[in-house]
Amino acid sequence: MNEKVENLILEHLRAMRADMRKMADDIHTLRAEMIAMRAHMTGVASLQDHDHSDIAAIKVRLDRIENRLDLVD
Repeated sequence: MNEKVENLILEHLRAMRADMRKMADDIHTLRAEMIAMRAHMTGVASLQDHDHSDIAAIKVRLDRIENRLDLVD
């Protein structure tokens, strides 16, 4: 192979190596963001479960109040 071809191949290999490093950094960042999103979604699900139990308790109390006031259909 002549020297020009070898240099061209080396340039392309270096460019590919730089691109691969950038992709590895991007993947690392995306993993960190996914971990944060999972933690956030776990918190949201927990709050939603708590809200559902609060709503169920309010419905029970409302039913008792309606029964006491004879407002039941």
